[in-house]
Amino acid sequence: MADLPILSLAIWVPIIAGILVLFTGGDQNAPTARWVALVGSIIGFAVTLPLYTGFDFNDGGFQFQEGLRWIPAFNINYHLGVDGIAVPLILLTSFTTILVVIAAWEVIQKRVAQYMAAFLIMSGIMIGVFSALDAILYYVFWEAMLIPMFLVIGIWGGPNRVYATIKFFLYTLLGSLLMLVVFIYLYHQTNSFELVDYYTMPLPMNAQILIFLAFFMAFAVKIPMWPLHTWLPDAHVEAPTGGSVVLAAIALKLGGYSFLRFAMPIAPDAANYLSGFMITLSLIAVVYIALVALVQQDMKKLIAYSSISHMGFVTLGFFIFNPLGMDGAIVQMISHGFISSAMFLSVGVLYDRMHSRQIADYGGVANTMPTFAAFAVLFAMANSGLPGTSGFVGEFMVILAALQTNFWYAFLASTTLIFGAAYTLWMVKRVFYGEIANHHVAVLKDINQREMLILGVLALLILGFGLYPYPITEMTHATVENLLGHLAQSKLP
Repeated sequence: MADLPILSLAIWVPIIAGILVLFTGGDQNAPTARWVALVGSIIGFAVTLPLYTGFDFNDGGFQFQEGLRWIPAFNINYHLGVDGIAVPLILLTSFTTILVVIAAWEVIQKRVAQYMAAFLIMSGIMIGVFSALDAILYYVFWEAMLIPMFLVIGIWGGPNRVYATIKFFLYTLLGSLLMLVVFIYLYHQTNSFELVDYYTMPLPMNAQILIFLAFFMAFAVKIPMWPLHTWLPDAHVEAPTGGSVVLAAIALKLGGYSFLRFAMPIAPDAANYLSGFMITLSLIAVVYIALVALVQQDMKKLIAYSSISHMGFVTLGFFIFNPLGMDGAIVQMISHGFISSAMFLSVGVLYDRMHSRQIADYGGVANTMPTFAAFAVLFAMANSGLPGTSGFVGEFMVILAALQTNFWYAFLASTTLIFGAAYTLWMVKRVFYGEIANHHVAVLKDINQREMLILGVLALLILGFGLYPYPITEMTHATVENLLGHLAQSKLP
């Protein structure tokens, strides 16, 4: 096992499985495409498990490293490696892919093979982003991720899918072009694209600030941070359920992960200098975007704004430079992956039956779908930070860490517990409780075994990590300590 290229398997198994799915043919072979996709996603998840079982929790550096010469003329290498921040996100990615395949089983009836293949290939690419230790390799995976997501929204999306896909593509592409400029600059300084070479390179303050701001444009768009968030609600509304799940559970995490992997350790003095700016944007996202979520009439749009607000907690946890805050932010990223997946899948369950996401079209759903309502209320509670669910753990850790830094940071951040409960429970009340609103709701059928399996697994994970988050913090803590130690050292020449 020790000699197996675990990270290469984690990247290429789902990609190859996706290509095999494409070879199953047209929709006349849709059952074959579904089963090949399911087996491929399960194998893809299985090959990532050794990253946890074989991980050295006391080592804060990169593990499972693999290296090959790729483009020797420019010193570009196929260099992979992971630490305690990347591994939980890789496991989340491979696990979410299984859910997306199962969720689409009966729902997607056209271009089934292409749909399944897009998510499998996207899974491998995103694991590549989390694994790459060469800047160009990382950039290739980062940009490649846009293609399958662009196709998923553009082909299987809603009526305004073209507008949403172009907006999504332009925001993310233009942001990342500045990142490429930074990599070229760093290459001229070090003659290397190796990430570890950038970590030790002295940089003057003005260069660090410019580098940090360029990275900010790429990563803040992806998270997304206010005011660069406007593409996300449109993308979520137009995306099919699987697209929304992957966007919320994984794609948003690429930005948060990249702040920790690139912007902060390469430009630590600038990160410290601009921490007030980053904290301000984070708190605006937490408070203002939560208020925006309160007035939404579309369930998907409400959850999308909720995601932006919750991701404000993540960047807040990063930039208070505190072990508790950074651990809490990573826990929040993982928890948000489970909860947002569950919320979007729940909206998908209703949309598949009524073809509407408007809150006003529902009412009294708990009378006709009691099992589904029980799951949905649990997920809503977790989204609002109910103790005992994973949604509480990360937010509580970040609030405690913020309190150690500045009372007002903690005060403003804690308002999300009020606003989050307000917009989430307001939606639950209008959709699930009261009298049955209309004859469409009256004939709704409760969830089937496939839907119960997906929602049940997510409910167990949300409750499990809510009661016992140690498996996540155990993995992240040494890496976080290592990163904070690096950030505490000036790189000014």
